[in-house]
Amino acid sequence: MIDTARRILADARQVVSFSGAGLSAESGVGTFRDAPQGMWSNYDPMRLASPEGFAADPGLVIDWYAARRRTVGNAEPNPAHVALAGRLDIVHVTQNVDDLLHRAGARQVIQLHGRIDADRCHGDCGYAEHVDMADPPGLRDCPRCNSPLRPAVVWFGEPLPPDAWDAAEQACRDCDVLIVIGTSAVVYPAAGLIGVAKAAGARIIVVNTQPSEASPLADVELLGPAGEIVPQLLAQE
Repeated sequence: MIDTARRILADARQVVSFSGAGLSAESGVGTFRDAPQGMWSNYDPMRLASPEGFAADPGLVIDWYAARRRTVGNAEPNPAHVALAGRLDIVHVTQNVDDLLHRAGARQVIQLHGRIDADRCHGDCGYAEHVDMADPPGLRDCPRCNSPLRPAVVWFGEPLPPDAWDAAEQACRDCDVLIVIGTSAVVYPAAGLIGVAKAAGARIIVVNTQPSEASPLADVELLGPAGEIVPQLLAQE
């Protein structure tokens, strides 16, 4: 099956990768539900990743994100990130908020759910700033409008950034191969991009540890760790 997938890629004019948490799992970065472990496993995710949770206890949310930022900051890109970044022609659409694709050297990255390495104004005045992942800041106010600063990620109940969504949708319409990596394909609207690519005539290659909601759309499904399969898939002859 890997040979079949490689032949599909060899004939491709434009390739897009669409990734989820499984891409970064081998780097030690889990989803917000399971990382970091310990005391945070006792909290309802809605308390940690929603506007309502932030309004109720902003200190708790910021402390949780500080712990998560340290986890991401200590992680390193795995072989799947490196292999993807090595293909400068591929557009990378990801649901992940980490910076591992960037650190691996990827240039065309569209992050649908925002970035954990930045804060933005919760009052939507437009202010944003980079944060030190090794020494993340605590709760503080926006220097422009005094609203609280919060992680520049998409929380439950919030829309996706329009610019990122439009760019991702266009990329999926224009590609002739979509590589789906490490996603259960159940989080919408992001998961709908697989159907967008399929409807536009793209071939779908799925790389996952187990069958998922993306499986019925796959032309080729490769089951196993992304860190093993993706480098084989993208290896240059």
